[in-house]
Amino acid sequence: MALALGACSSAPVRTGQAGGSVTSPNFDERRPGYVILHHTSTDTMARAIRILTDPATRVSAHYVIGRDGRQVQLVDERSRAWHAGDSRWGGNADINSSSIGIELDNSGSEPFAEPQIRTLLALLSELRERYRIPAANYLGHGDVAPGRKVDPSRYFPWKLLAEQGFGLWCEAPATAVPQGFDATMALQAFGYDVSDPIAAAAAFRRRFRNEERIGALDDSERAVLACLLEMKRR
Repeated sequence: MALALGACSSAPVRTGQAGGSVTSPNFDERRPGYVILHHTSTDTMARAIRILTDPATRVSAHYVIGRDGRQVQLVDERSRAWHAGDSRWGGNADINSSSIGIELDNSGSEPFAEPQIRTLLALLSELRERYRIPAANYLGHGDVAPGRKVDPSRYFPWKLLAEQGFGLWCEAPATAVPQGFDATMALQAFGYDVSDPIAAAAAFRRRFRNEERIGALDDSERAVLACLLEMKRR
């Protein structure tokens, strides 16, 4: 069971100006449309929690999951956690306001532990049921902040998640890349910020090829991108 450490519902904010207050029933709570996955770059879950709950750091997440599969909730899902920073995906430049942030306790240079991934999959299933988040909207911090962030690392099992409906995945297709295919435009159409095309290509490669390498996409990678773009359009 998740241990709630903070972000309980607070009293409503009221104006200080004179006047009355009438509550309208015509509103909704924040409904997240994305899940953003991170790794903590720490050696222990306790250290990760200290960082994520320290007012001086001004960083947080909704959940953190330890290597042993223990799950801790830090921020109410209805609230805006500070986990994505200066990030964008497609036309969305305020990822924090529209997402659930999940931190996985991992150094960034190690495989992700099986108990941790099992807990993550169970949590993602709950979030999908609660918010009807589309498969294409399960993303990594490196996807929404290419060139600035690289988490979760190339060791993260994106293919396994996609098999459960959390994210998209294509193996290198046998068919050739469509004639006139522009990789930068395709990356942008898929959702990446291409203000730095090389950084966007590196983020794509880390996510979909499990490689940490700089450079333009090769023919095989461009074929995967074309396949993914077609999947997203369906």
